[in-house]
Amino acid sequence: MQWTNIIADVPVLAVGDESRAEILSVEYDSRAVRAGSLFVAMRGETTDGNSYVRAALDAGAVAIVTDSRESFAFAAARRVPVALVEQGRRALAAVSANFFGHPEQKLKLCGITGTNGKTTTAFLTEGLLNHAGRSSVLLGTIETHVAGAVRPSPHTTPESRDVLQIFADGVAAGATEAVMEMSSHALEQERVWSLPVDVAIFTNLTQDHLDYHGTMDAYAAAKARLFEGVGAVAPQVAVINADDAYASRMMEAAAGCGTVWTYSLINEHADFYAGNIAYRAGTTQFEITTPAGGASLTTRLTGRVNVYNVLAAMAAAMARGVAFSTVLEGAASLKPVPGRFETVPNALGFTVVVDYAHTDDALRNLITLARELAQDARVITLFGCGGDRDKTKRPKMGRAAGDGSDIVIVTSDNPRSEDPAVIASAALEGVLEAGNAHVHVILDRAIAIERAIQEARRGDIVLIAGKGHEKTQTSHGVALPFDDVAVAAAALRARELREAKA
Repeated sequence: MQWTNIIADVPVLAVGDESRAEILSVEYDSRAVRAGSLFVAMRGETTDGNSYVRAALDAGAVAIVTDSRESFAFAAARRVPVALVEQGRRALAAVSANFFGHPEQKLKLCGITGTNGKTTTAFLTEGLLNHAGRSSVLLGTIETHVAGAVRPSPHTTPESRDVLQIFADGVAAGATEAVMEMSSHALEQERVWSLPVDVAIFTNLTQDHLDYHGTMDAYAAAKARLFEGVGAVAPQVAVINADDAYASRMMEAAAGCGTVWTYSLINEHADFYAGNIAYRAGTTQFEITTPAGGASLTTRLTGRVNVYNVLAAMAAAMARGVAFSTVLEGAASLKPVPGRFETVPNALGFTVVVDYAHTDDALRNLITLARELAQDARVITLFGCGGDRDKTKRPKMGRAAGDGSDIVIVTSDNPRSEDPAVIASAALEGVLEAGNAHVHVILDRAIAIERAIQEARRGDIVLIAGKGHEKTQTSHGVALPFDDVAVAAAALRARELREAKA
């Protein structure tokens, strides 16, 4: 693509050297630059891409877009096409959309935000759309789907350039729909700039990421941007959890949306309402009412939180024009999502669950469900708290674990640059404050999982919380292989062998 075409309609403050350079790729990471690349140099939260303009040019970049006057002058002196912009991230979105042929205009996008439930709701929404015969793109925490092909997901919400390339790949493969988790960071940082969202979904808002946002109000404001439109028109349909404390804030933000639907387990006047709920391990049954009618539904997903997720996904699919009968049929066949109340099979007579719960609210919901399913048996909860993240939620997570569990094992999660013992100590304060559980601190997560499984008796439920689908554990900048499901399965096999020999 020619330089003049790639910066067409991009707001620029100045342009230097109008030569007809041929652009072969758009990059924002200088390490990805090759001969023929356009390098977008932008200020980030931790690094400034303008520090790498020289490296990009040396690597073969033939054009520069920058939000720095110094970089603009440097590139102009090297006599390469260069554009000065006010906001680098917005420019990245604009030039990427031009380069990839505006695939965002060829897909109908469902955007999902919230503290908990984004991943499950995204998977379920895609599942319902696929059941209706539609080909889709999925971007989220666990993995990325491109018209049925599975790719790894390095980030919950990638930079706009990467999103648009995935969208372009999806369009080329015949996709007509896209489902995308939109984190508060991505909304605040405008990584989703100019993406036209057709259906916007809000799951809930509980304390998380205050190390970045500072306050719950600021966190809520970041989430609310989805309903206002981030550099694009407001969504056609807003789907909002009416039972959440921040529902009214999201409803205000959705004033410009064409239609606003609510879903609830409490208010029978919500547009999508679930009542007469019966929870069992491996299934949940409930009565659902919708704008298109009501029915009884049995889903393979377990627990109260998943009823919310199913309602949100059903509303999104219906907002995309899928018939109620088709949505019902699809909802009955939906599969559990990896790392979300994922059971690890065993022959020992107790249940082992791996779940991504990593906030106090999610952990409390998980334990509440386990308590309902365990009946008179015990709940054993293993959890840790992530390092370099909001420290104030650590004792709150401990309190949630201590309030509902019979045995609590505090361990390490992803300590990152912090001392795991310091993190565990803060979480332990909350457990001890609850005073209801026997507690152990075992920092080695593998040994902690083995201990939890060794403690379990017939009928008990063992909860391994915090990492869910993750396949690594990050400490001191190194991501080492670690899979809760695999470690638990190995510990279960070892106990089965010991008991078989006894």
